[in-house]
Amino acid sequence: MFEVSGATVSQWVTHLADMSRDLTDTERVDLIRALEDLKNVAAAAQATVAVDLDTSQRAAQEQRGWPAARLGEGVASQVGLARRESATKGARLLGLAKVLHREMPHTLHRMRTGQLSEWRATILARETACLSLDDRREVDRRLCGPGGTGPDLPDHALGNAARKLAADLDNAAVAARARKAEADRHVTLRPAPDTMTWLSALLPVKDGVAVYAALRAAADTARATGDPRSRGQVMADTLVERVTGRSVADPVRVNLDLVMTDRTFFGTSEESAHVPGYRPVPAERAHDLLADALDAVQVWVRRLYTHPGTGQLVGLDSRARHAPAGLADLVRHRDQDLCRTPWCGAPIRTTDHVRESQVGGDTSKPNLQGLCERCNLAKQAPGWRARPSPETLAGTERHTVITTTPTGHTYRSRAPAPLGHLDYNSRTTLDYELIA
Repeated sequence: MFEVSGATVSQWVTHLADMSRDLTDTERVDLIRALEDLKNVAAAAQATVAVDLDTSQRAAQEQRGWPAARLGEGVASQVGLARRESATKGARLLGLAKVLHREMPHTLHRMRTGQLSEWRATILARETACLSLDDRREVDRRLCGPGGTGPDLPDHALGNAARKLAADLDNAAVAARARKAEADRHVTLRPAPDTMTWLSALLPVKDGVAVYAALRAAADTARATGDPRSRGQVMADTLVERVTGRSVADPVRVNLDLVMTDRTFFGTSEESAHVPGYRPVPAERAHDLLADALDAVQVWVRRLYTHPGTGQLVGLDSRARHAPAGLADLVRHRDQDLCRTPWCGAPIRTTDHVRESQVGGDTSKPNLQGLCERCNLAKQAPGWRARPSPETLAGTERHTVITTTPTGHTYRSRAPAPLGHLDYNSRTTLDYELIA
């Protein structure tokens, strides 16, 4: 058996980075295919190593007396960190790895031979999740076993084939899954380019089709009467009007939390502003938002004081175990509403003590960070350690947290650059570092 280590793979990476470009077009196409196969095989290898890591970490946690119900906690976060992904994505990847090894051997074999990508394996796992073990293995055999056509199908056709086979094998389970899915209906809001947002709704098919048909009908009527707006614009405006009960021209009272420097506020600088939960906003657009607000609603201006040299928000200390509302708000603004775990990017849900309070960590701005729920739980698992950097405690560096995982790998995470301080090494360009 060929021994593979991280150092060995790193050598391959170096060779690929420095590969010769003096090839014929035939050789280039062959190389593209070979590299695609390599990506698929690498994904299969990652899945195997992730399963082994989970098994080993669970055994170590059990030896340390960790409760049985919490065995495996934090492993997905380690997988996410190693793959430069969020803890949520790490959990999905670890879950897929377990399913492939335990329930879908043919799919895993196709990955190991370079014929199937990780994403297509995810499609198969997702569409068979409601089936019994025997039925799932049957779908796996038919689509990816000897003579199976799964690897040759495009994504949508592969998903359709898996859904059809699942329904043929256990129609009741598929129907029950569909009924259960209705309970998962929800609405989400995500940032979009150019100070826009994507408002999405996951709805039962009958409701989603009905909503879309109603918006199209409204757009067709408006266009037929000479409305100069495009069909898409009318549909968007109609959605706003029918949901809020107001015309798009009417003012609305919203707590936007637009944060900007005094220089931007008074128009003497073009430094970007920030909308918590969104992203940086160009100064000119921030002025537009202020102008719209001044025309329509009452505006409150709240001042946040920063250090004149570093731009750090001025904090306060507390003896309370839980951060007071004002201090928690300060931390949220400093971290710009995003979880501080490297590559996570989920919204902040808790104000966490970097060094835990039960071992002497104080409730102060240097010892607090914003985390999502999953990362907060992972940090409590055995073997995880975190501390503010010495420079942070001394006040000479932007807030930095050093986190060490149970395997001894250490990651450094710096808070985003404060407003008015241009720093191309900030978290906007992944200011996370594996330092050991």
